Amino acid sequence: MDDYLSEKEQWERVLRWLRENGLWILAGVVVGAVAIFGWQWWNTHIDKVNGEASAKYEQLQLDLGKGDRTGALILVAELQRDYASTPYVDQAHLAMARVYVDSKELDKAAAELRAVSQQSKDKQLALVARVRLARVQIAQQKPDDALATLDGVDPGAFVPLFHEVRGDAEFAKGNKAAALTEYRAARTADASGAGGGGDTSLLDLKISDLVAAVPPSASSVPAAAAALAPTSGSAPSPAAPAPQNPSK
Repeated sequence: MDDYLSEKEQWERVLRWLRENGLWILAGVVVGAVAIFGWQWWNTHIDKVNGEASAKYEQLQLDLGKGDRTGALILVAELQRDYASTPYVDQAHLAMARVYVDSKELDKAAAELRAVSQQSKDKQLALVARVRLARVQIAQQKPDDALATLDGVDPGAFVPLFHEVRGDAEFAKGNKAAALTEYRAARTADASGAGGGGDTSLLDLKISDLVAAVPPSASSVPAAAAALAPTSGSAPSPAAPAPQNPSK
């Protein structure tokens, strides 16, 4: 039909279509341009925030290296106030926890680790902080608190480490049979490829030290293994020090 229209009639049809739909086309172009600009601005903003937070965390590490705890604490506060959305807040808490452990200020160390275990958006990092908190609680001679810290939580890829630290807590309570059961469960989970374990040579030493002191019938691997079933996935393995050193 358009073949039979004159150029003038065709042009008038185009103009009429533009009058009817031009506003919507213009609105779509504007919305698209705003969306593209907004996305670019947001990415630039995130990069800027992360860069600033990274610089403050590096300065915090330098202050701690110089023994300037006051300067480090000021930077922790600034990270919490201005860069709460970045992972450097969690890292700052973990760094301060290590400092407090080294200086035997275990209550302060526990507070830093508890903050990460309860508030971190990184589930794996929260589990690492929870394990370290349990170690600190054992060093505080609060093994029941340590067991409570590890209870009711999916250990994810850290099944062996959860078993081992539970064993440390039971040993601290004098429950050698329960400790041996947890250590054996940790070794079994590690051997099965669950991941997230610690130093297997240290774990083997713990087991061998207890075998002679605990009758064979007093411990069983299946009972403990059922408490923390391995889950799929992988995660970086945090350090697994001896029970006497909660700083790692």
